[in-house]
Amino acid sequence: MRTERGFTLIEVVVAFTLLALVFATGLEIFSSGISRGVELGLESQALGIAQSKLAALGVEDIPKEGEAHGEIDDGRFRWTTVITRTDEGQQDPNRQVQGPYVLYRADVRVEWRSDAGRERTLALATMLLGPRQ
Repeated sequence: MRTERGFTLIEVVVAFTLLALVFATGLEIFSSGISRGVELGLESQALGIAQSKLAALGVEDIPKEGEAHGEIDDGRFRWTTVITRTDEGQQDPNRQVQGPYVLYRADVRVEWRSDAGRERTLALATMLLGPRQ
């Protein structure tokens, strides 16, 4: 009796099916990793924009109450800066403390649309010290 060596048709089909499943799963993991990397890159850009807007507050001009809006050159990111006077830090709210400085709260919000089409928002806030007007 002669024994033949080789694979049967069913073994070849099962091997190709397993290979296709592994390849499809790997491709899905790779593509989701790349899209997440793009999302993190956009979020990093938004954080840089918000930090630069906060850093500029009180340096270029004296802090004053108000709201400012703008858009970054490429039009992808929109930012809003809101400065409000606050009474935080006063011991007795019924008694006004008269000093040379006023405390302001500065909020910066950056909005953009992700590649997936979702609206994303990043917000930062800080406190500013400005002269009494």
